[in-house]
Amino acid sequence: MGLYELQLNGQRVGDWLLTPGWTSYTKRQPYQTYDVTKLLQAGGNAIGLMLADGWYRGNLGWKEQRNSFGEYRAGLLQLHIVYADGSEQTLSTDASWKASEGPVRMAELYHGETYDARMEVTGWSTSGYDDTNWKAVTLVDSPLELLIAQENEPMRIAEEIRPVQVLHTPAGETVLDMGQNMVGWIRFTVKGEAGQTITLKHAEVLDKDGNFYTGNLRSAKQTVTYICKGDGTESYEPRFTFQGFQYVKVEGYPGEVLPEHFTGCVIHSDMEQTGSFECSHPLINQLQHNILWGQKGNFVDVPTDCPQRDERLGWTGDAQVFVRTSAFNMNVASFFTKWVRDLKADQFPDGGVPFVIPDVLSKDNHSSSAWGDAAVICPWTMYLCYGDTRILDEQYDSMKGWVEYIRSQGANSLLWNTGFHFGDWLGLDAREDSYTGSTPKDLIASAFYYYSTSLLSLAAEALGKREDAESYRSLGYKIKEQFRQEFITPAGRLVAPTQTAHVLVLMFGLVEGETRSRVIRTLVELIEEQQFHLTTGFVGTPYLCHVLTENGYHDVALKLVLQESYPSWLFPVTKGATTMWEHWDGIKTDGSFWSDDMNSFNHYAYGAIGDWLYQVVAGIDTDHKQAGYKHIHIRPKAGYGFDYVKARYESIYGEIRSEWALSEDGELTITITIPPNTSATVQLPDARLESLTEGETSVQFAEGIHVQEQTAEGVTMLVGSGSYRFQYLQQRR
Repeated sequence: MGLYELQLNGQRVGDWLLTPGWTSYTKRQPYQTYDVTKLLQAGGNAIGLMLADGWYRGNLGWKEQRNSFGEYRAGLLQLHIVYADGSEQTLSTDASWKASEGPVRMAELYHGETYDARMEVTGWSTSGYDDTNWKAVTLVDSPLELLIAQENEPMRIAEEIRPVQVLHTPAGETVLDMGQNMVGWIRFTVKGEAGQTITLKHAEVLDKDGNFYTGNLRSAKQTVTYICKGDGTESYEPRFTFQGFQYVKVEGYPGEVLPEHFTGCVIHSDMEQTGSFECSHPLINQLQHNILWGQKGNFVDVPTDCPQRDERLGWTGDAQVFVRTSAFNMNVASFFTKWVRDLKADQFPDGGVPFVIPDVLSKDNHSSSAWGDAAVICPWTMYLCYGDTRILDEQYDSMKGWVEYIRSQGANSLLWNTGFHFGDWLGLDAREDSYTGSTPKDLIASAFYYYSTSLLSLAAEALGKREDAESYRSLGYKIKEQFRQEFITPAGRLVAPTQTAHVLVLMFGLVEGETRSRVIRTLVELIEEQQFHLTTGFVGTPYLCHVLTENGYHDVALKLVLQESYPSWLFPVTKGATTMWEHWDGIKTDGSFWSDDMNSFNHYAYGAIGDWLYQVVAGIDTDHKQAGYKHIHIRPKAGYGFDYVKARYESIYGEIRSEWALSEDGELTITITIPPNTSATVQLPDARLESLTEGETSVQFAEGIHVQEQTAEGVTMLVGSGSYRFQYLQQRR
């Protein structure tokens, strides 16, 4: 209960950090298992635990709340030994254990760590240590039925970086610039007198004058304090905290502050990187870098909104908009499986879903549309990406509970027009005094109601629940009809003249035929009125480019993505961002800040555009009927602003690769790799079957290509596993 570090005979056990991680502790208590055979020795042995408050009882949220899950730190441990003669012995924590304070004087996730090296006790976790003055432990009751084995990838130091420079600010501060907004901590060496105090303060950005800026941290102190013991060269790094930062203000350091004395330890859940995206446009490459680093910094056992201020919570809305992008970048199968289990554990009996998971906010407010829909969207996305029906089976009751919760709201069971909703959070068409965009909240809620119902029907079908599949398919049809009556005029005009409203009805398939054509034309007009800038917030932004491309306006999507002036994806890049920002103008054109109260510079939600880069520009996608990339779709979209694109994705079957290069005379070369035991539908836009080649051969005679079809859009083929190189001169329509 809290955080622990385990030692055996003076040696640290394992390299996992911030164990046991963060979960819904009142319902699920995770434990870890280690093989410690090599650390045991003949004769005396000793086990030691260091405990800290962590998420369990430390400071959480912006209201200074503590003890969210319990009042006491505690540890539960068993050591199982099998001897050479076959006999066994089990040792466990009990009343005979003893405890004492140590050199860690303060440890808080938000506020940092204070370590007094003068209080270090040599050999405290070895058998020869004299613990006469230590006190007996207090036994704490905890229901053992809550225990669960480790589910997620552990947190580790994933990489280490050195400061790129030491700055001396106009205010006279000595500041390390790590060159990258990172999450973790600083390891440093120092040689000082006993009692000398070194203080490290952490921040994401400098202000417009070049001084150290911590206003956006709110109450989070992000301060590490080390008190020297004065015994030669000393080395220190925190254990029970982490910071989000690029800049470190160093105070009290004896002698010259040199980069080689400091190392940035980057920590996150140790997920394998599975995807990469590269192109000819350097700012887009930096954008992809920022998306990936935003994921690293916020995937610390749960998908958090930000890693620096007094929040760092598992907001459901942020998680669901980014989940597909995250699955391209990294293997998030176990990460999200664990998190949606937490969601199911914290879900209310009526099917409502808390705003954050694990839930540490008021139980009176919950279940916003587009936030609670994470209960359906995240398990479905995991199934799409990894093809494992077990997550749908495990989460099906939770998914169904959410849809039924919506159906029970208000007088009309086919619309959702009651309750609290965040709406299009941080939409740029918001009123001056509001964080919420001007798209009607009941339109957003009803659109997501239809979307989650449709996904639930597909999940039921994948699980063989035919009756449920048909029932929710029928419900979805009725919701769609009611939606049209409520929000679309008889002439086919959408009642809300916002980009987000038009994006949602197109993305979720709520309009068809001529009405769909009118809605997409109006969306393009709204974008053109803004000189190819977006006004969407958290709800509309993830789908904006998808609907433009899907409805014949790929050129408009490209102009939006390549836009460099505010508001745009590339504006933060031009301002030096190395992670995604919470606000399109976190740093304004004049160098001033948006606001202190909510201005994270590491906030992955708008990084959802990465999904479009992989799926559309590179053209790598899966098929929900043969999920997990058993059947692959390759549909690259060349266009304005890109000379080449290279993308790869390490699927469960092996590497999928899609690369294309466009020559000056319009010849397109597309190279793809399809892994063993899979097949792929390849769609080459603006190609002609008679002039298309694979290698040096006409595609009509090439090996591995089973079906070729000429369509109005280009050439469609069914191919088997292998590598292919297609070439053709684009035909302009």
